[in-house]
Amino acid sequence: MVAADGASNYARKLGIQRDQSVQELGWDEDTDDDLRADVEEACGGELLDEDADEVIDVVLLWWRDDDGDLVDALMDAITPLADDGVVWVLTPKTGRTGHVAPADIAEAAPTAGLMQTSSANLGDWTGSRLVQPKSKAAGRHS
Repeated sequence: MVAADGASNYARKLGIQRDQSVQELGWDEDTDDDLRADVEEACGGELLDEDADEVIDVVLLWWRDDDGDLVDALMDAITPLADDGVVWVLTPKTGRTGHVAPADIAEAAPTAGLMQTSSANLGDWTGSRLVQPKSKAAGRHS
């Protein structure tokens, strides 16, 4: 048993499964190392960085209010994403430095061709789960 007593199982909340390829974008000194370690344990490998050249199952996008244009970041995140892949936008909770309003994510997601399906409480961070609409994958080609 690796998780400390009382520690949340972040990977379960994020739906991370063994042998999934998980890419991490936006890492900085403030990211949650416990969350990162839990995800690595669950998927059975290290988190991939922005230079990964394989198809990605899950993207963890650490995002803060002053990080720039969220739409651009989401467009970059979905480029290597599998058709059924998931992007988790991880933002600091309300009241913490860098907090991002949920409306900002809700506004950016459709512009990037994604839709928000759920959210997760991840300690000092909040996760917003974004997916590609199924009809887009079947109908249109960009």
